[in-house]
Order: sequence, then C-alpha cells, then structure tokens
Amino acid sequence: MNEKERQAIDAIDSQMARLFEERMAAVERIAQNKKAAGAPIEDAGRENAMLARRCAELGNPSLEPYYSDFLRSVIRVSKDYQGDIISGQATPGANIFLGRGSLGRAGEICGICCKQALIVTDSGVPAEYPKTVEASLAGRVGHCTICTIPQGEANKNIEIYKNVLECLVRGGFTRTDCVIAVGGGVVGDLAGFAAASYMRGIDFYNIPTTLLSQVDSSVGGKTAIDFGEVKNIVGAFHMPRKVIVDPDTLSTLPLRQLHNGLAEAIKMGATGDATLFGLIENSTDLLSDIEEIIRRCLNYKMSIVNADPTEKGLRRVLNFGHTVGHAIEACSAGEILHGEAVGLGMLYFCEGDARRRISAVLSKYGLPVSHNIPANLLMDKIARDKKAAGDSITIVRVASIGSFSFEKINIRDLKL
Repeated sequence: MNEKERQAIDAIDSQMARLFEERMAAVERIAQNKKAAGAPIEDAGRENAMLARRCAELGNPSLEPYYSDFLRSVIRVSKDYQGDIISGQATPGANIFLGRGSLGRAGEICGICCKQALIVTDSGVPAEYPKTVEASLAGRVGHCTICTIPQGEANKNIEIYKNVLECLVRGGFTRTDCVIAVGGGVVGDLAGFAAASYMRGIDFYNIPTTLLSQVDSSVGGKTAIDFGEVKNIVGAFHMPRKVIVDPDTLSTLPLRQLHNGLAEAIKMGATGDATLFGLIENSTDLLSDIEEIIRRCLNYKMSIVNADPTEKGLRRVLNFGHTVGHAIEACSAGEILHGEAVGLGMLYFCEGDARRRISAVLSKYGLPVSHNIPANLLMDKIARDKKAAGDSITIVRVASIGSFSFEKINIRDLKL
C-alpha cells in the first residue's frame, strides 16, 4: 500500500468516526423511545431488510459478504448500546441480565444476529432449556445446532473439547457466528474455551441453569478444561457478550445441587458482603430469597472482576476456600461436589466467630463440615494447583464476616 492509499483510508476512517457518532446519537433517541413505550430492542425483520437493501447498493457484488458481516457487527453494537440504556434489570452492567422467564427471551435479550449459533448443553440439563433458547433465536439466526455433551466434571476434558471444536469446523462457523452455553459450570467453562480458541475467538453467550454457575462461574470470563487430573489448568480469559440468569431454571435442580451452589454465595458473603451472608444465614425460605442472593453475588463478583480482570491481585479473593477445596474435590473422585469442597476449604482459613458462623451456615444447608482425606494427598494436589507460584501460594483468610486478608505462605507450611 502506498502513502496516497493510506491517506485515502485515513480520510474515510475519519468520516466514518463522525458518522458513527451521529448514528449512535440516533440509536440513543430510539432506545429512549423504546424504553418509554416498553418496546423490545429486537426487530429482526427490519434488520434483515436493512441488510438486504444496503448490500444491494454496493457496486461491487464481491464485497457483499464482507459488507454484510460489517453491518451485522454495527447492528450488534447498536443493540448493546440500547441495552445499556433500556435494561433496568441488567446486573451490574449491560452484559448480565437477571430476570425470571428470561430463558424464552434469550435471542431478544442477547441481541444475537448471525448466520449460525452452536448451543452447547449437557445430558443432565432438561432438554426443554436448550430448545427454548433455540426457539428464541428464530428469525435472528439462520441455523442453530445443539451439541449435547455428557454430564459431569469428568467430561470437561480435551476429548469433549475437541468434539465441540469439530461441531464448529464441520458447520463452517465463522468469526461472525457464536457459541451459546446452556447449563452449569462444566458447560460454560468448556463451551467458553471452545469459543475463545476457535478462530482465535468468536462470540460467546452464557446461560447458566444451576445456582453454582449463576452466582459464580458464568461471569468473569474464565474458561477452561481439566487436564492431567488438574482442574481448569488449560484455559483462557474470554468474556461472554451476554449472560442471562433465569432463576426459574432452578426449579428443576435437585436440593443437593442447589445447596452446592449456595456455598459459593456463602464464600462471597464471608469475604465482602456481610448483608448477603446474613440473608443466607437467616433465610427461612431460600427459593423466595434466591433472586436477591443471586443479584448480590453478581454485583459483588463483577465489582472484583472489573477491578482486576485477569487475577493479578484483588480477584484472588474469589479463591477463598478453593486452595484446599479443589484438592478435596479432586481426591474425592466425584463424591464431594465443587461447592461442598469449597465450603470445606473455607474452614481451613477462617477463625473465631467467622469460623463458627461459616460452619453453622454450611450445616444449615446440609453442606459437609468435615472429611477424611489424608493431608498428604491434599498437599500433592495443592502443589500442582495453577494458583501456586513455585513453592508459595497466596491464601485468603477471613477473621470477621464481610472482610478478608491475603497471606503468602510456603505450601509446606499449610496446616491440613
């Protein structure tokens, strides 16, 4: 490219910047009108008609697929901006939507407009959940494929990850297509990692259907698979474009799994939200309180993630209970669930009244407060944990509910 061509492109880009600002000002006015009228963001028919009209105006037909992709990106940005303005239920930002019945409005809420979508779910998720999401994409996505993986942490491995990638390759997915996770943390982690690595990253939407994933793993952008018996050792940070949390999906969750997810909410309350901890501690009807519990968890976690997106400092507070918890989970061979293991892990690093209250609230919801795994087996797992730095590891301590401190110690000094 010669200098004259570069200058021509620069001049066009400057014009586009001014026109984009004008366009978004018009989008804002439209959003305000929609907000006042209670109208939806989506108008798939109008969008498709606009794409056809604009592409027909091109003098060079060979540019049509590129221009179509460009316009789809502009439409998506416009709808994201409208979502910022309109959504009073977005918690705590426009990329997270919390609301009952939102599963059936996933296409509208996410503002998805693409040629293909891969919906990843697992065999333990009620079949109507991914089908409801698929139905919500009618008129917005040209073709949907549902990929169902086997249920369970043992299947968050490289073979299943490869199967998801094969679905994307066989389907001819491009960078303007997307992956949608519908399920728990295993589905979200694996589908998110596939989206992060396919073509160096395509759009990812997360629709968690378990309490554990709704309050924790669905937000924050961590995606991963297990490898060589080490949990989440291979992964990437890849933020979902939108997370939809529908508390109604918890109605089909077994009580043990509900309480398993609650352990992560207890963790967040213990480290930074005493009101949240008290709400869980004193609740007499968990399902009635669950939406507020989820909301407070999302607000807390995203405040941490926004301050430290790649876990360089503050975000390590979210690991409270995980240092020993991951080791307990791994050693139990699936008998102790993730949240249950995290609850046990918390008890190693709290003291006094905080320990009494955490132990009591775990017991209230049937979560274990003791185990019989030998310390040497736990130590072996901890030494291979991704959070270790050489011989050292940073642990999170809680001396009083709602506060925490960091402590860097030698792994050999852990008292197990």
